[in-house]
Amino acid sequence: MERGNQTSIFEFSLWGLSEKPEQQHILFLLFLWMYVVTVTGNLLIVLAIGTDTRLHTPMYFFLASLSSTEILFTCTVVPKALVNIQTQSRSISYAGCLTQLYFFLTFGDMDIFLLATMAYDRYVAICHPLHYRMIMSFQRCTLIVTACWILTNLDAMTHTFLMFRLSFCSKKIIPDFFCDLGPLMKVSCSDTQVNELVLLFLGGSVILIPFMLILVSYIFIVSTILRVPSAQGRLKAFSTCGSHLAVVVLFFGTVIRAYLCPSSSSSNSLEEDTAAAVMYTVVTPLLNPFIYSLRNKDMKGALARLLRGRVFFSWGQ
Repeated sequence: MERGNQTSIFEFSLWGLSEKPEQQHILFLLFLWMYVVTVTGNLLIVLAIGTDTRLHTPMYFFLASLSSTEILFTCTVVPKALVNIQTQSRSISYAGCLTQLYFFLTFGDMDIFLLATMAYDRYVAICHPLHYRMIMSFQRCTLIVTACWILTNLDAMTHTFLMFRLSFCSKKIIPDFFCDLGPLMKVSCSDTQVNELVLLFLGGSVILIPFMLILVSYIFIVSTILRVPSAQGRLKAFSTCGSHLAVVVLFFGTVIRAYLCPSSSSSNSLEEDTAAAVMYTVVTPLLNPFIYSLRNKDMKGALARLLRGRVFFSWGQ
Protein backbone atom coordinates (compact mmCIF):
# COMPACT_ATOMS: atom_id res chain seq x y z
CA MET A 1 0.00 0.00 0.00
CA GLU A 2 1.46 3.35 -0.99
CA ARG A 3 -0.80 5.71 0.86
CA GLY A 4 -2.53 5.56 4.23
CA ASN A 5 -5.97 6.19 2.72
CA GLN A 6 -5.66 2.95 0.76
CA THR A 7 -5.27 0.82 3.86
CA SER A 8 -9.03 0.66 4.39
CA ILE A 9 -9.24 -2.32 2.00
CA PHE A 10 -7.23 -4.74 4.16
CA GLU A 11 -7.35 -6.28 7.59
CA PHE A 12 -4.88 -6.30 10.44
CA SER A 13 -4.00 -9.39 12.42
CA LEU A 14 -3.82 -9.16 16.21
CA TRP A 15 -1.08 -10.92 18.15
CA GLY A 16 -3.73 -11.98 20.64
CA LEU A 17 -3.48 -13.10 24.24
CA SER A 18 -1.42 -16.23 23.65
CA GLU A 19 0.06 -18.13 20.73
CA LYS A 20 -0.44 -21.51 22.42
CA PRO A 21 -3.54 -23.29 21.00
CA GLU A 22 -4.10 -25.34 24.16
CA GLN A 23 -4.62 -22.13 26.17
CA GLN A 24 -7.33 -20.64 23.95
CA HIS A 25 -10.29 -22.45 25.56
CA ILE A 26 -9.17 -21.53 29.08
CA LEU A 27 -8.56 -17.91 28.05
CA PHE A 28 -12.01 -17.70 26.46
CA LEU A 29 -13.77 -18.95 29.59
CA LEU A 30 -11.64 -16.75 31.86
CA PHE A 31 -12.20 -13.58 29.85
CA LEU A 32 -15.89 -14.33 29.38
CA TRP A 33 -16.27 -14.71 33.15
CA MET A 34 -14.35 -11.48 33.82
CA TYR A 35 -16.39 -9.63 31.20
CA VAL A 36 -19.75 -10.74 32.63
CA VAL A 37 -18.69 -9.98 36.22
CA THR A 38 -17.27 -6.58 35.21
CA VAL A 39 -20.38 -5.44 33.37
CA THR A 40 -22.74 -6.84 36.01
CA GLY A 41 -20.79 -5.44 38.98
CA ASN A 42 -20.39 -1.94 37.55
CA LEU A 43 -24.00 -1.88 36.35
CA LEU A 44 -25.18 -2.78 39.85
CA ILE A 45 -23.16 0.13 41.26
CA VAL A 46 -24.73 2.55 38.75
CA LEU A 47 -28.23 1.27 39.53
CA ALA A 48 -27.66 1.27 43.30
CA ILE A 49 -26.47 4.88 43.24
CA GLY A 50 -29.12 6.05 40.80
CA THR A 51 -32.03 4.51 42.68
CA ASP A 52 -31.02 5.38 46.25
CA THR A 53 -31.41 9.05 47.15
CA ARG A 54 -29.09 8.59 50.14
CA LEU A 55 -26.22 8.20 47.67
CA HIS A 56 -26.98 11.30 45.63
CA THR A 57 -23.79 13.04 46.68
CA PRO A 58 -20.80 14.22 44.60
CA MET A 59 -18.62 11.26 45.66
CA TYR A 60 -21.18 8.71 44.47
CA PHE A 61 -22.03 10.76 41.38
CA PHE A 62 -18.40 10.46 40.28
CA LEU A 63 -18.35 6.77 41.25
CA ALA A 64 -21.43 6.12 39.09
CA SER A 65 -19.73 7.97 36.23
CA LEU A 66 -16.59 5.87 36.71
CA SER A 67 -18.56 2.61 36.73
CA SER A 68 -20.41 3.63 33.55
CA THR A 69 -17.11 4.41 31.89
CA GLU A 70 -15.64 1.09 33.01
CA ILE A 71 -18.52 -0.76 31.33
CA LEU A 72 -17.97 1.12 28.05
CA PHE A 73 -14.18 0.73 28.33
CA THR A 74 -14.42 -3.04 28.80
CA CYS A 75 -17.02 -3.41 26.02
CA THR A 76 -14.62 -1.69 23.62
CA VAL A 77 -11.91 -4.31 24.04
CA VAL A 78 -13.12 -7.62 25.46
CA PRO A 79 -15.98 -8.67 23.10
CA LYS A 80 -13.72 -8.51 20.04
CA ALA A 81 -11.03 -10.48 21.88
CA LEU A 82 -13.63 -13.13 22.82
CA VAL A 83 -14.87 -13.39 19.23
CA ASN A 84 -11.31 -13.79 17.94
CA ILE A 85 -10.56 -16.54 20.47
CA GLN A 86 -13.81 -18.40 19.79
CA THR A 87 -13.52 -18.22 15.98
CA GLN A 88 -9.76 -18.80 16.05
CA SER A 89 -9.39 -15.67 13.95
CA ARG A 90 -7.16 -12.74 14.84
CA SER A 91 -8.29 -10.40 12.10
CA ILE A 92 -9.74 -6.91 12.48
CA SER A 93 -10.59 -4.54 9.65
CA TYR A 94 -8.78 -1.24 9.19
CA ALA A 95 -11.97 0.73 9.91
CA GLY A 96 -12.81 -1.51 12.86
CA CYS A 97 -9.32 -1.09 14.26
CA LEU A 98 -9.40 2.72 14.16
CA THR A 99 -12.94 2.75 15.57
CA GLN A 100 -11.80 0.56 18.46
CA LEU A 101 -8.77 2.83 18.94
CA TYR A 102 -10.96 5.95 19.16
CA PHE A 103 -13.35 4.54 21.76
CA PHE A 104 -10.54 2.86 23.69
CA LEU A 105 -8.73 6.20 24.03
CA THR A 106 -11.96 8.05 24.87
CA PHE A 107 -13.03 5.75 27.69
CA GLY A 108 -9.47 5.11 28.89
CA ASP A 109 -8.80 8.84 29.20
CA MET A 110 -12.16 9.28 30.93
CA ASP A 111 -11.10 6.73 33.55
CA ILE A 112 -7.97 8.79 34.22
CA PHE A 113 -9.82 12.11 34.46
CA LEU A 114 -12.51 10.68 36.71
CA LEU A 115 -9.94 9.21 39.11
CA ALA A 116 -8.32 12.66 39.33
CA THR A 117 -11.73 14.28 39.85
CA MET A 118 -12.56 11.83 42.64
CA ALA A 119 -9.25 12.65 44.33
CA TYR A 120 -10.13 16.37 44.18
CA ASP A 121 -13.56 15.59 45.62
CA ARG A 122 -11.96 13.78 48.59
CA TYR A 123 -9.51 16.69 49.01
CA VAL A 124 -12.36 19.21 49.27
CA ALA A 125 -14.39 16.93 51.58
CA ILE A 126 -11.52 16.40 54.03
CA CYS A 127 -9.53 19.63 53.79
CA HIS A 128 -12.44 22.07 53.33
CA PRO A 129 -15.48 20.30 54.82
CA LEU A 130 -17.38 23.51 55.65
CA HIS A 131 -17.30 24.64 52.00
CA TYR A 132 -17.82 21.18 50.48
CA ARG A 133 -21.47 21.56 49.48
CA MET A 134 -20.83 24.96 47.92
CA ILE A 135 -17.69 23.91 46.00
CA MET A 136 -18.99 20.51 44.87
CA SER A 137 -22.51 21.53 43.90
CA PHE A 138 -24.49 19.32 41.50
CA GLN A 139 -24.12 21.89 38.71
CA ARG A 140 -20.36 22.05 39.19
CA CYS A 141 -20.03 18.25 39.30
CA THR A 142 -22.01 17.99 36.06
CA LEU A 143 -19.83 20.65 34.47
CA ILE A 144 -16.65 18.82 35.53
CA VAL A 145 -17.81 15.50 34.05
CA THR A 146 -18.95 17.23 30.84
CA ALA A 147 -15.56 18.94 30.51
CA CYS A 148 -13.84 15.58 31.01
CA TRP A 149 -15.88 14.02 28.19
CA ILE A 150 -15.01 16.91 25.85
CA LEU A 151 -11.28 16.67 26.63
CA THR A 152 -11.19 12.90 26.21
CA ASN A 153 -12.94 13.09 22.84
CA LEU A 154 -10.56 15.79 21.63
CA ASP A 155 -7.55 13.69 22.67
CA ALA A 156 -8.96 10.54 21.06
CA MET A 157 -9.82 12.36 17.81
CA THR A 158 -6.32 13.85 17.61
CA HIS A 159 -4.59 10.49 17.89
CA THR A 160 -7.08 8.71 15.61
CA PHE A 161 -6.88 11.32 12.85
CA LEU A 162 -3.08 11.17 12.97
CA MET A 163 -3.35 7.43 12.32
CA PHE A 164 -5.03 8.14 8.98
CA ARG A 165 -1.81 9.68 7.68
CA LEU A 166 0.12 6.43 8.19
CA SER A 167 0.43 3.64 5.65
CA PHE A 168 0.70 -0.03 6.56
CA CYS A 169 2.56 -2.49 4.40
CA SER A 170 3.38 -6.19 4.61
CA LYS A 171 3.95 -6.43 8.36
CA LYS A 172 0.41 -6.08 9.65
CA ILE A 173 0.43 -8.20 12.83
CA ILE A 174 -0.41 -5.82 15.67
CA PRO A 175 1.58 -6.87 18.77
CA ASP A 176 -1.42 -6.72 21.13
CA PHE A 177 -4.91 -8.19 21.55
CA PHE A 178 -6.61 -4.89 20.60
CA CYS A 179 -5.79 -1.76 18.59
CA ASP A 180 -3.69 0.71 20.55
CA LEU A 181 -1.41 3.58 19.55
CA GLY A 182 2.00 2.03 20.22
CA PRO A 183 1.33 -1.34 18.57
CA LEU A 184 -0.23 0.34 15.52
CA MET A 185 2.78 2.59 15.04
CA LYS A 186 5.05 -0.46 15.22
CA VAL A 187 3.37 -2.01 12.15
CA SER A 188 3.38 1.19 10.08
CA CYS A 189 5.79 1.40 7.16
CA SER A 190 5.69 5.21 7.03
CA ASP A 191 7.30 7.86 9.21
CA THR A 192 5.67 7.87 12.65
CA GLN A 193 7.73 10.68 14.17
CA VAL A 194 4.78 13.11 14.38
CA ASN A 195 2.57 10.44 15.95
CA GLU A 196 5.26 9.55 18.46
CA LEU A 197 5.81 13.18 19.45
CA VAL A 198 2.08 13.76 19.92
CA LEU A 199 1.82 10.54 21.94
CA LEU A 200 4.76 11.60 24.08
CA PHE A 201 3.54 15.12 24.85
CA LEU A 202 -0.24 14.85 24.62
CA GLY A 203 -0.53 11.26 25.83
CA GLY A 204 2.05 11.85 28.54
CA SER A 205 0.17 14.92 29.70
CA VAL A 206 -3.15 13.04 29.83
CA ILE A 207 -1.54 10.45 32.11
CA LEU A 208 0.94 12.44 34.19
CA ILE A 209 -0.98 15.66 34.89
CA PRO A 210 -3.98 13.86 36.45
CA PHE A 211 -1.57 11.54 38.27
CA MET A 212 0.30 14.52 39.74
CA LEU A 213 -3.00 16.16 40.72
CA ILE A 214 -3.96 12.96 42.54
CA LEU A 215 -0.61 12.88 44.34
CA VAL A 216 -0.89 16.54 45.39
CA SER A 217 -4.47 15.98 46.56
CA TYR A 218 -3.43 13.05 48.72
CA ILE A 219 -0.47 14.92 50.16
CA PHE A 220 -2.89 17.58 51.44
CA ILE A 221 -5.39 14.91 52.51
CA VAL A 222 -2.82 12.96 54.53
CA SER A 223 -1.42 16.10 56.15
CA THR A 224 -4.94 17.15 57.15
CA ILE A 225 -5.85 13.70 58.48
CA LEU A 226 -2.69 13.49 60.58
CA ARG A 227 -3.78 16.68 62.37
CA VAL A 228 -7.05 15.06 63.47
CA PRO A 229 -6.70 14.56 67.25
CA SER A 230 -8.63 11.28 67.65
CA ALA A 231 -7.48 7.95 66.24
CA GLN A 232 -11.07 7.05 65.35
CA GLY A 233 -11.43 10.27 63.37
CA ARG A 234 -8.22 9.59 61.46
CA LEU A 235 -9.33 6.03 60.69
CA LYS A 236 -12.71 7.22 59.42
CA ALA A 237 -11.09 9.83 57.18
CA PHE A 238 -8.60 7.33 55.76
CA SER A 239 -11.38 4.80 55.12
CA THR A 240 -13.16 7.22 52.77
CA CYS A 241 -10.02 7.40 50.61
CA GLY A 242 -8.75 3.83 50.80
CA SER A 243 -10.89 2.40 48.01
CA HIS A 244 -10.06 5.21 45.60
CA LEU A 245 -6.35 5.03 46.40
CA ALA A 246 -6.28 1.27 45.77
CA VAL A 247 -7.84 1.74 42.31
CA VAL A 248 -5.45 4.61 41.51
CA VAL A 249 -2.37 2.52 42.34
CA LEU A 250 -3.59 -0.47 40.33
CA PHE A 251 -4.72 1.52 37.28
CA PHE A 252 -1.91 4.07 37.01
CA GLY A 253 0.78 1.51 37.80
CA THR A 254 -0.14 -0.60 34.78
CA VAL A 255 -0.91 2.37 32.49
CA ILE A 256 2.44 4.03 33.20
CA ARG A 257 4.15 0.68 32.62
CA ALA A 258 2.39 0.27 29.28
CA TYR A 259 2.77 3.79 27.87
CA LEU A 260 5.73 5.50 29.50
CA CYS A 261 8.19 2.60 29.86
CA PRO A 262 9.94 1.59 26.62
CA SER A 263 9.80 -2.03 25.51
CA SER A 264 11.57 -4.10 22.91
CA SER A 265 10.01 -6.32 20.27
CA SER A 266 11.07 -9.57 21.93
CA SER A 267 8.54 -12.26 22.80
CA ASN A 268 9.03 -11.76 26.54
CA SER A 269 8.42 -8.03 26.18
CA LEU A 270 5.25 -8.65 24.18
CA GLU A 271 3.97 -10.94 26.91
CA GLU A 272 4.77 -8.33 29.57
CA ASP A 273 3.02 -5.59 27.56
CA THR A 274 -0.01 -7.84 27.05
CA ALA A 275 -0.14 -8.63 30.76
CA ALA A 276 0.00 -4.91 31.60
CA ALA A 277 -2.76 -4.19 29.05
CA VAL A 278 -4.94 -6.93 30.53
CA MET A 279 -4.50 -5.38 33.98
CA TYR A 280 -5.85 -1.93 33.08
CA THR A 281 -8.39 -2.99 30.44
CA VAL A 282 -9.89 -6.04 32.19
CA VAL A 283 -8.67 -6.59 35.75
CA THR A 284 -9.06 -3.04 37.09
CA PRO A 285 -12.67 -2.63 35.83
CA LEU A 286 -13.36 -6.10 37.27
CA LEU A 287 -12.03 -5.20 40.73
CA ASN A 288 -13.60 -1.74 40.98
CA PRO A 289 -17.07 -2.93 42.11
CA PHE A 290 -15.54 -5.16 44.78
CA ILE A 291 -13.11 -2.49 46.01
CA TYR A 292 -15.77 0.22 46.26
CA SER A 293 -18.59 -1.92 47.64
CA LEU A 294 -16.84 -4.24 50.09
CA ARG A 295 -15.13 -1.33 51.90
CA ASN A 296 -18.16 0.95 51.91
CA LYS A 297 -21.14 0.41 54.23
CA ASP A 298 -23.35 2.83 52.31
CA MET A 299 -22.68 1.04 49.02
CA LYS A 300 -23.27 -2.39 50.57
CA GLY A 301 -26.56 -1.16 52.01
CA ALA A 302 -27.65 0.36 48.69
CA LEU A 303 -26.76 -2.82 46.80
CA ALA A 304 -28.68 -4.93 49.32
CA ARG A 305 -31.75 -2.69 48.99
CA LEU A 306 -31.47 -2.79 45.19
CA LEU A 307 -31.32 -6.58 45.11
CA ARG A 308 -34.29 -6.77 47.50
CA GLY A 309 -36.24 -4.34 45.33
CA ARG A 310 -36.41 -1.61 47.97
CA VAL A 311 -35.22 1.37 45.94
CA PHE A 312 -35.99 5.06 45.71
CA PHE A 313 -36.19 6.40 42.17
CA SER A 314 -36.65 10.10 42.69
CA TRP A 315 -33.51 12.24 42.45
CA GLY A 316 -35.26 15.10 44.15
CA GLN A 317 -36.01 13.35 47.46
